Amino acid sequence: MVAKKIYDVLIIGGGPAGYVAAIRCAQLGFNTGCVERWVSDKKKPALGGTCLNVGCIPSKALLDSSHHFEFLQKECGAHGIEAEATIDVVKMMARKDKIVSGLTQGIAGLFKKNKVDWLQGSACFKDPKTVVVTNTSGQEDEVGASHFIIASGSVPIELGSAKIDSGHIVDSSGALSFKEIPKRACVIGAGVIGLELGSVWRRLGTDVTVLEASPNFLPTTDLSISKEALKIFKRQGLDIKLGAKVLSAGSHEKHAEVKYQIAESEKIENFDKVIVAVGRRANTSDLGLDKVAISTDERGFIKVDDLCRTSVENIYAIGDCVRGPMLAHKASEEGVSVAEHLAGQKSHIDFNNVPWVIYTWPEIAWVGKNEQQLTQESRAFKSGVFPFLASGRAHAMGDNQGFVKVIADANTDSILGVHIIGANASELIAEAVLAMEFGASAEDLARTIHGHPTLSESLHEAALAVDSRAIHF
Repeated sequence: MVAKKIYDVLIIGGGPAGYVAAIRCAQLGFNTGCVERWVSDKKKPALGGTCLNVGCIPSKALLDSSHHFEFLQKECGAHGIEAEATIDVVKMMARKDKIVSGLTQGIAGLFKKNKVDWLQGSACFKDPKTVVVTNTSGQEDEVGASHFIIASGSVPIELGSAKIDSGHIVDSSGALSFKEIPKRACVIGAGVIGLELGSVWRRLGTDVTVLEASPNFLPTTDLSISKEALKIFKRQGLDIKLGAKVLSAGSHEKHAEVKYQIAESEKIENFDKVIVAVGRRANTSDLGLDKVAISTDERGFIKVDDLCRTSVENIYAIGDCVRGPMLAHKASEEGVSVAEHLAGQKSHIDFNNVPWVIYTWPEIAWVGKNEQQLTQESRAFKSGVFPFLASGRAHAMGDNQGFVKVIADANTDSILGVHIIGANASELIAEAVLAMEFGASAEDLARTIHGHPTLSESLHEAALAVDSRAIHF
C-alpha cells in the first residue's frame, strides 16, 4: 500500500480530546485529519466518542428527565402545583437520542467548517510516520502524518464475576437504553458512573441496590462531602452497601442472580437488571503501539510528559488513554494544549485546577486538594464552611441540602481547594476554578461582591468563614 494522504497532524480518536485537538490544529493552519470508528446503534458513523454517544451527554439527558419526573411526583406540591406525572420511557429515550444525534452532527459540521478530514475507521501504527486505517467495510489505506495525536479514549473495565450479556447484565452504555423501568436493579460500583445511573433509575421508581467493594464511599472527595453525600443518597432511597464484594452474577430467564459477600456473610439476590460500573481503562490495545515502541504502564495508559509527548518524538497522547483524571474537559484542554504546542505556543494547563463533578442531586463538585490530602502532606490549612440551609436563594428554590467548603493555606491564605455538595454545584465550581487559576486568596473571594439572592453567595460566605467572619452562619 502507498500512503493515500499525508497530513501535518493526524488525530486518532474523535471524542472530546480528539475532535477538539483536530479543530484547534485546523484553526492554527495545520492540514488535519481525524480517524474515528464509532458507529451508532442505527449503524451510522458518529463523532464525539464515548462521552457524547454513550457517556456524558446521554446520561445527563436522562438525569434531567428523571429529575423533572421526581420533582413532579414528590416536590411540586410544596410549590402549590398539583400535577399527576407518568413516564414514557420510549419517549424519554427518544429525546436522549435526538440530543446525541444533534450534537454529533454538530461536530461533523464543525469539522467541515474548519476543513478537518474525517477518516471513518480504525487506525493502527505501521511506523512513526504512518498508520493503516481500516474502514467499516474492511478496506485498508495507509495514511501518513508529520505528527500524530493519540486520543483513543477508554472502555469499561470488565468484571470477571459479572460478565456483560446485554440482557439482564449490562455495562454503563446498556443502562442508558433500557426499554422499560426495572423493578429492581443492582449497580456494581459506587463511583461517579454508578451513582449517576443509579440515581436515574431510582428517580423513575426502580428499587436500586449499589454494591461497592471498597469500605470507603467516594474516597477522592473531601471526607465531609462523602459523609454528607452518603447520608443524602441513602435518605433518597439508594441502598448503598459498602465493603460488598461481588462473587458472581448470572442471567436467568427473567432475572439476574447476584451473589456477594459483605461483613463475612454471603448473600444472594435477584434483580431485573445488573449495571456493571466499576471504572474504565485505557483503550490502547489495538493501536499497534509496539510497532513504534511507545511505552505504556501496567494498565495500558500511554506514558507522556507534561506536554503530552510520548516516547516517540512526533507522537502525542491525550485524554483518557494517559495519566490523570478521565474527564472530558481535561481531555479537551489537553487537545488544545498539544495543538498550540505544535504551533510553537506555550502549554497552559494546570492539572491542579481541573474541576470534578458528579451529576447526582444534589450535585457534587470540587477543585484542588481536600483536607485528607493536605493532612497527609503536613501542610497547614484553614477552612470555612457555609451550609445551603443558611442560603435565602436555596430556600426559595426549595433545595437547601449540602454546603460549600473553602480551604486555604494557613500562612498565605491562597485557596487550596473548594468542595461543594448542593444544587447547581456543577456551575458554582467554575468560580472557584477561576479564582485558583489566578492565584486568588480566600480574602480575595470574600471581598468579591456577589449578587443577592444567589447560590454563589454561599461561596462568598464560605470564604468569609475561612477567617471566622461569615455573616449569615
